[in-house]
Amino acid sequence: MNGAQALPLMGFGEVRHTRLRPARNAFVYPTYFLMLPMRALRTHGSGVLALNRRAALSFHDIDHGDGRTPEQGGALAWLDGLLAAHQIHDADGEAWLHCYPRVFGYTFKPVSFWYCHTAGGALRAIVVEVNNTFGERHCYLLDRPTYGAELRATKAFHVSPFCEVSGGYRFRFFVDGEFAHTVVRIDHDDADGPLLQTSVGGELGPMNAASVRRALWRYPAMTFGLIARIHWQAARLWFKRVPFVAKPAPPLHFVSSDTPQQQANP
Repeated sequence: MNGAQALPLMGFGEVRHTRLRPARNAFVYPTYFLMLPMRALRTHGSGVLALNRRAALSFHDIDHGDGRTPEQGGALAWLDGLLAAHQIHDADGEAWLHCYPRVFGYTFKPVSFWYCHTAGGALRAIVVEVNNTFGERHCYLLDRPTYGAELRATKAFHVSPFCEVSGGYRFRFFVDGEFAHTVVRIDHDDADGPLLQTSVGGELGPMNAASVRRALWRYPAMTFGLIARIHWQAARLWFKRVPFVAKPAPPLHFVSSDTPQQQANP
């Protein structure tokens, strides 16, 4: 993932989710997503991608980070501020953002991933940006990650009314050498062991008029469907008598990091 590949990409694949206990619940959904070279977009423009404007499929800076507008530097300025606040000053290479687009003006992004590289193209940090259905957002900063290695973070943010804010996450990020396939695995463990197993991945290719047509033709209401599926799976858990967890207060800090800089709050 380096500057030589700095053109917007689209991925087509699947989301997989398995809950192991107290009642097993599993699902697989087809999906598509964007993989965006954010520094290149700022410098060279977005090509076929509608950037900060209305379109059938678009990207808006205010949907990420602290909601900065393009006039305020947008999501990339927020990211650079976050990294600097955590004493990461060498992630000045390409910042690739794996996220969902807006579809017909609407989006919900359960999780997005920022892959932050050095000027030489080495992976320096990953920021995992999580949204819940209560309109809240939280980020996990993974310092000095390695593709394919297991990375850990303490859970700090309420996502599901059927999971407590306890335990931790195990992340694994895969990108093949041809930059044609990506998979992210996120497992949640609590005090009793593995609880949730989740992955999102797919085949990557150029974002062009054909891939946009493919996305809109096959999944015309993809982001609306995300919310509908979240509520449907919640109903299934309720019918299976999985205990309901009341929503706690959000974490004090917008960014969590299991490194000494974790109290930084850009």
